[in-house]
Amino acid sequence: MYRVGSVLLVLILLLSSCSFFEKDKDKRQAELPVHRQLDLEVIAENLSVPWSIDKVGETFYLSERTGSIVEIDNGKIERQHVQLEKPLSGAAEAGLLGFVLDPDFAQNQQAFAYYTYEDSSGGGQFNRVVVLRYNGGAWTEERILLDRIPSAAYHHGGRLKIGQDGKLYITTGDATTPSVAQKLNLLNGKILRMNVDGTVPPDNPFPNSYVYSYGHRNPQGLVWIGKTLYASEHGQSAHDEINRIAAGGNYGWPVIQGKEKKAGMKIPIFESGMAETWAPSGMAAAGGKLYAATLKGNAVREFDLERKQTRVVISGFGRIRDVFVDGEFLYFVSNNTDGRGNPDEKDDKFYRVQLGELK
Repeated sequence: MYRVGSVLLVLILLLSSCSFFEKDKDKRQAELPVHRQLDLEVIAENLSVPWSIDKVGETFYLSERTGSIVEIDNGKIERQHVQLEKPLSGAAEAGLLGFVLDPDFAQNQQAFAYYTYEDSSGGGQFNRVVVLRYNGGAWTEERILLDRIPSAAYHHGGRLKIGQDGKLYITTGDATTPSVAQKLNLLNGKILRMNVDGTVPPDNPFPNSYVYSYGHRNPQGLVWIGKTLYASEHGQSAHDEINRIAAGGNYGWPVIQGKEKKAGMKIPIFESGMAETWAPSGMAAAGGKLYAATLKGNAVREFDLERKQTRVVISGFGRIRDVFVDGEFLYFVSNNTDGRGNPDEKDDKFYRVQLGELK
C-alpha cells in the first residue's frame, strides 16, 4: 500500500437538469467550481478489470471480470482462481461481474456471484447467479441459484447486493432488446429479489416471481439508506438515472426515459439529461448521500438527497466501476483495462480516501 500525495483534483458541481420529486421539476443546480487537494491511497494495483468490492473483517475481496477474486488482507494481495462450471463469455462488458459475500461467510465460506457464459451446446450466451465456496485460496462454483438469464454483447446488469432484509438483490440488463424490460414474465431489464437459497420470497410484489422492479435498461448499482433502496442505471447515450426503488415499480424503459412521464411509471430522482453521460455503476452511501462510480463520467459522483444536488467529488483516475464505504473511508476501483479506457502501466487500481476530505 502506498500513498498518492497531494493529488490535485478538480471537483465541479455540474449543472443538472435532474429532478428529485415531481414538485421540484423546475429546480436547477448552480454551477460552483471547487478546487481541493485530496490525499488518496493506492491499496492494490495491476488488477484485471475489477468489478465488485466486498469486505469481511479487515479483508477485502474484489471480483475481476476476467475470472478471478483478489483477496487483500493486511497489505497482502493474492489473486485467487475461480473454478466455474461454464466458460466465461468474452463479449464486451461480460465475464465475472457481481460478487457479494454471504452474511455468514466467516462460518460457511460462501459467496454469491453473477457471471456471463457461453452455452457449449450452441444455445447462446446467458448470465447466471451461483453460490461460490471458498477453499483456502481458491473458489469453486457450488450450486446454481438462477440460470439462463438471456445475454447479449451488452447490457448484462450484474450487480449483487444483500439487503437489510437478508435477501439477495440482482440487477439484470435488457440484453440490447429494450422491449423485454416491460415483460414481467422475463428476467431481463429488472431488479430481482430472492432468498439466499434461491427460492422466491413470499412477499415479493408479483406472485411466484423473482421480479422486484422492472422497466430498467442496464442497472449496475444498488444501495440502501435506511430501508430505502436506490439504483443506478445506464441511459441510452445520455439520460443516466438514479432511481429510488419501490417494490413492484415500473421505471419506464423503453417507453419513457429521463424526465418523460407516463401514468403508472416512475421517474428518476436524478438524471444526467441529454448533454451529459455518467454511465453510473456501483453505489455506496454515507451521511445521507449517495456515491456512484461512473465510467463515461470518469469520476465518483455524489448525490445529495437533501439538497437535491449532484457533483463530482473524485476525478482524474479514469473509468470507475465500483465504490464501497466502510467507516470513515470511501474505496473505489478503476476500470481502465476494460477495453474502453486509457490504462497506465499499473492499472487497474484499488483506492481509498477519507470521506471527510470530500466535503
